[in-house]
Amino acid sequence: MARRASLVVFLRAPQRGAVKRRLATGIGAAAAFRFYAAHSRALIRRLGADHRWRLVLAATPDALARRGRFWPATSRGWSRVGQGGGDLGARMARMFESLLPGPVVIVGSDIPGIDASLVARAFDRLGRHEAVFGPAADGGYWLIGLARRRLVPSALARRLFRGVRWSGPHALADTRRNLPAGAEAPPLAVLEDVDDAPSFRRWRDGRGGR
Repeated sequence: MARRASLVVFLRAPQRGAVKRRLATGIGAAAAFRFYAAHSRALIRRLGADHRWRLVLAATPDALARRGRFWPATSRGWSRVGQGGGDLGARMARMFESLLPGPVVIVGSDIPGIDASLVARAFDRLGRHEAVFGPAADGGYWLIGLARRRLVPSALARRLFRGVRWSGPHALADTRRNLPAGAEAPPLAVLEDVDDAPSFRRWRDGRGGR
């Protein structure tokens, strides 16, 4: 079977009161919902328009993953799946294990700086390395990609996300520690996710208050 690049966007169904709860404590639930709903839809359209990869929307909760009212109309070649159970590492490992042959890049849905040029750079680096990261300003990462050559799925599930401390400053360092020496490509640019009121204000001010 031919290898083809897959881009997976991890996102939550944008329901009022169920998204960006930490952000909501600082700017209000309605404003947090509006930000996430608008940004996630814009991100999908922006990345889904590029034919260099197939787009997979990995949504939670699973029961809402395939309901079209939350998402832009599904374009030809897009697919939508549920993330399944477990912590973030288990859910990402499931994507790496289950998708068709070829490199896989996973991105989050709350980082306004993601664009197609950064994703293309990640896939390009996977042509020469086994793994690539897009570091986040908080110590996590907004992108992870695997070439899926020598890192076979069973080894990935057992090893890559073992012992990772999620939602804190150690997530990237913990994941890197699980990679074989020399497997990682040079990292992409550091981006900031919008998780709280200060990061929201930095994002808003950086775009001229629009």
